[in-house]
Amino acid sequence: MNPILELARPDILSLQPYQHAAWEPSLERMHANEMPWRASGDTSIAGLNRYPEPQPAELIAHLARLYGVAPDNVLAGRGSDEGIDLLVRAFCRAGQDSVLICPPTFGMYKVSARIQGAGVVEVPLPKDRGFALDTDSVLDTWRSGVKLLFLCTPNNPTGNLLDRAAIESLCEQLRDRAIVVVDEAYIEFAGAPSLVDCLERYPNLVILRTLSKAYALAGARCGALLAHAEIVSLLARVITPYALPTQTIEAVLKFTDGPHRAESQRRIETIRAERARLSEHLARLPAIRRVWPSDSNFVLVDCVDADRILRAAAQVGLIVRDPRSQPGLGSSLRISVGTTEQNDRLLQGIAQTTGATLTFARTADTKLPATLRTANVARRTKETEINVEVRLDEETPIRVATGIGFFDHMLEQVAKHGGFSLQLSCSGDLHIDEHHTVEDCALALGQALKAALGDKRGIQRYGFLLPMDEALAQVAIDLSGRPYFVFDGQFGRDHVGELPTELVPHFFRSLAETLGAAINIKVTGENTHHMIEACFKGVGRALRQAIRVTDTQLPSTKGTL
Repeated sequence: MNPILELARPDILSLQPYQHAAWEPSLERMHANEMPWRASGDTSIAGLNRYPEPQPAELIAHLARLYGVAPDNVLAGRGSDEGIDLLVRAFCRAGQDSVLICPPTFGMYKVSARIQGAGVVEVPLPKDRGFALDTDSVLDTWRSGVKLLFLCTPNNPTGNLLDRAAIESLCEQLRDRAIVVVDEAYIEFAGAPSLVDCLERYPNLVILRTLSKAYALAGARCGALLAHAEIVSLLARVITPYALPTQTIEAVLKFTDGPHRAESQRRIETIRAERARLSEHLARLPAIRRVWPSDSNFVLVDCVDADRILRAAAQVGLIVRDPRSQPGLGSSLRISVGTTEQNDRLLQGIAQTTGATLTFARTADTKLPATLRTANVARRTKETEINVEVRLDEETPIRVATGIGFFDHMLEQVAKHGGFSLQLSCSGDLHIDEHHTVEDCALALGQALKAALGDKRGIQRYGFLLPMDEALAQVAIDLSGRPYFVFDGQFGRDHVGELPTELVPHFFRSLAETLGAAINIKVTGENTHHMIEACFKGVGRALRQAIRVTDTQLPSTKGTL
């Protein structure tokens, strides 16, 4: 038995669940006291006169494929909310047990606990650290009787992804002491991998997913709880016998098929692009103090006068969310990313409150690719485990975590000066050597950039040089599809930080290999730190030119790159 079940309420463990009418679709039903005729106009497949199948096998198998787990690891319910409620009811005894939450966050965690009579322990996400998860404070605050830890990533209402390594650390530290519930309602908008691949490693991990956001099915009310099979089996005793209506079951199967998933992905790409544009314009408005980075389908803003912004939105026929009752958000509003027209109308409405003017016209020579260029790469070897996401047509977010601080900074410079979004995490054998981490990060990054570039139609292809203080790095890049690397330079130090300088040319050689690029770097200078930084920034600037889309033609007389 999964030892985490020892945390469940004893009366739930011994509960005899409701015995619903047997599901025998091959037999005509005279055992459930249903009306034998359909209502006039009933166009459903199964018939609304019949009770739906509890936890329908077809739906469960479909959701399992959608989320990459076995059917035994799936419990379907009415959105994520039902999963939250089931967990609290199954594991928390009224007046004795508690949940731990990290505000500002989704309000239903606290509401469900209060309804059950459970306590609520709070460990805030510190605003001065960008609402990052404070792992040490969570562990210091945890006490016996705290059965559930709720984490929302990307977090609602702040919009930021929580650090994956921190979440995994909490799963490990609380392995037999608490269930770690990770709410991934907005994960599709982050472009980051789900924690679903951690379910086998951590029997106390539960993941909540919903079809309400990315799949445009908020009105259908369907979500999935993903967990160890024994946790799913326990919660199945508690859920109502016919939790999902027939219309919901049929809508989900219809609107999450292959064509609709492709449609969803296109819309997610549009939301991401509009999120970046909306954030950029909001940041220019005098009425907005700060726009927080977002990995979700909304942005959090700090306002000079939030009430004034609410009125301005209403005057142009729009409503945004007021989260000011939450800690740290006394001047904040949450804005869902809408259509281009809605976003522009909101921006104009806010601008008018201060007399500011906005223009949304693009410059004449700016052309966007027909589809946004993105790629996700997961690279696994015996030495490293790497996840990379690049978004060539967005400039944020940029997050790098390799365990080598100076190397992280250099990779961030490539993305910053390259004008693209980069999220890269690496867990490598640094206890042995830095070589595998540096090399494999280069290979994975090159692979991701190559995949995001697609057929390279319309790109500039070539690019350039960058001076830095006394250092001069001359960088030339040709995205030719033919890898080649030349490096000319001598570093005066063996290390900068924890990065061996001998690995710098090796990094760029590995990058050229998987990117399929000719890279030529010549660097001179007196300060090794500046020389290396000039190399990475120079490569970023060269990439910025080379990946820029300016027309629809393939930049090659050969007809291919």
